[in-house]
Amino acid sequence: MTTTEDRSAELAAAGLDGQNRTALGRLLNTGSIGYAEEGTDGVLRATIRIPEDELRYEPSILIFPRGGDIELTLLNDDKNTHCAVLPSNGDPKFLWLVNHAKGIARLNLDGPGTYYYGSQSGNDEGRGLTGALVISGEVPDHAKLDRPPQPRP
Repeated sequence: MTTTEDRSAELAAAGLDGQNRTALGRLLNTGSIGYAEEGTDGVLRATIRIPEDELRYEPSILIFPRGGDIELTLLNDDKNTHCAVLPSNGDPKFLWLVNHAKGIARLNLDGPGTYYYGSQSGNDEGRGLTGALVISGEVPDHAKLDRPPQPRP
């Protein structure tokens, strides 16, 4: 069994932590975990980087304490152009990131769950440039079904 501390070392030993080794790219969401911070205006904010020559979002898993309005700052430190197709209530948001560019995306995700995003330019997603936004918390009252309480683990 692999412990959390061993995970990075095992991924590196197996050649699954970078481009063009055992696989074309990284495995999905094998990067670090980050947490969003809530501003005084109630907007949840976080910064995501694309490190040079690593074809991954950093952090690759971003956890939010609750749903609501979200502001993501994306920085492309890579020598290649990438993008981010991000989930949002209504329509997904598209952010184009040329080399060494910065972009800000404003999203609204009001329901708890795991939302995936990625770069659809070239074969970026197939090579591991994907990430997850994990919204914690309860379902808003307006979205709850009219049914008896369900057992919780």
